Amino acid sequence: MKSALITGINGQDGSYLAELLLEKGYEVYGLMRRKSVVSYGNVEHIKDRIHFIYADMTDVVSLINAMEVSQADEVYNLAAQSFVATSWEQPLATAQIDALGVTNMLEAIRRVKPEARFYQASTSEMFGLVQEVPQKETTPFYPRSPYGVAKLYGHWITKNYRESYKLFTCSGILFNHESERRGLEFVTRKITNAVARIKLGLQDHLELGNMDAKRDWGHSQDYVRAMWLMLQQDTPDDYVVASNETHPVREFVEKAFKAAGIDVEFSGSGLDEIGKDKATGKVVVKVNPKFFRPAEVELLYGNPAKAEKVLGWKREISFEELVTRMVKNDLAIVEREIKAENL
Repeated sequence: MKSALITGINGQDGSYLAELLLEKGYEVYGLMRRKSVVSYGNVEHIKDRIHFIYADMTDVVSLINAMEVSQADEVYNLAAQSFVATSWEQPLATAQIDALGVTNMLEAIRRVKPEARFYQASTSEMFGLVQEVPQKETTPFYPRSPYGVAKLYGHWITKNYRESYKLFTCSGILFNHESERRGLEFVTRKITNAVARIKLGLQDHLELGNMDAKRDWGHSQDYVRAMWLMLQQDTPDDYVVASNETHPVREFVEKAFKAAGIDVEFSGSGLDEIGKDKATGKVVVKVNPKFFRPAEVELLYGNPAKAEKVLGWKREISFEELVTRMVKNDLAIVEREIKAENL
């Protein structure tokens, strides 16, 4: 039986990855930061099948202990301060976790079990001000946020440990991937949750920033399969994981409302843009300048050809299905909340 250690196990990716590895017969260990109130987040439903270890990405001693306890054959580093907007407010904390934290984990592996295989969660935000369309593994990086900069350090230190110490380390340059388990602070979940609340009469409208920003969106459940496949290869390497499509935020909003049975028509542009419910004429979407980034990433569009050819990976959940699944899930959640309040 193989053993795997997952950092960030209670996030959306960590939970889907834990499910995948448990299905494959792995002994799964998950890192948790010690808090006054224990929360298992997205792995609540499988917590009894996971071995939890208290550790912190900024504390290398705790990571060494985690490796000694788990003796992991595979380590998946998914822990991060992953909300881009927060990285401007907390740049040092973002760097400590997303950059130096990767080095801490690699050092723990090198000292305890150098034969272990390591996956680093890199990100399309490293491309930032894109130098090539679509982006692939050889596209130059140009991060546009403290988050992207910190992740770029993590990406290069992973490559450096592979070349310096001959460790089996891989980076997955994952483009935007969402799911029903996404946190409410992220724009996609903010949209689908607001759509559900508007549909059920609990909210008047949704406020967003740059509606023209284009992203390459996929489903987390598809993307964790790519993570696992990377660590099953004979040779470690880095891969772009993407849908090979790009869609503006506006299109995500339109499809989300449509999934809830509301047709939205947009008018205006920039800071004056609004979206109205065609049936009622009511404004349900407004642009708010406070949600614009200090340095915007306008276009992300990934080419997954290498992952498809070498790993045999293919996404299965389309953009439209992703949006529909998220909306239906949030409708069910809000309906349960309404019932609970009325009891």
